[in-house]
Amino acid sequence: MEKLSDDLLIESYLKARELQLSQDFILLIKKEIDRRSLHRKLQHIVN
Repeated sequence: MEKLSDDLLIESYLKARELQLSQDFILLIKKEIDRRSLHRKLQHIVN
């Protein structure tokens, strides 16, 4: 996950939720978003 760009990480998170993939997988991506402090960027894209 560390090799993914911030934008690709957020895109992956949104797509995983859209496709209703495994909650464990979604949580793994979310934890990386949290680690990178990308909450504002994620909210900006969602809204």
